[in-house]
Amino acid sequence: MVRYYCPFCNPKYQFQTQSSKGNLICGLCGEDLVKKPFIRWNQIIALVAASSLLLPLIYTFIFLIKNQINPPNKNYQANNSIMKIIKEKI
Repeated sequence: MVRYYCPFCNPKYQFQTQSSKGNLICGLCGEDLVKKPFIRWNQIIALVAASSLLLPLIYTFIFLIKNQINPPNKNYQANNSIMKIIKEKI
């Protein structure tokens, strides 16, 4: 459903009437009504800004919960073999 509004009148007191040509006009001032878009550019920009701030936070919480349910394996044997190689070179 396309919504129309008068850019000059207060939205509280607007009512639509139809002209003899079939155009919708404002009942208060008589100006043509303007189509109100379903999604405006400032809404899109606000969604992008909000998601750029919230997605890293959500991502962090997901991995925090995942690591608490299934903790990663702590394999220190690989670290010891690297340390032995480093000690041999010194």
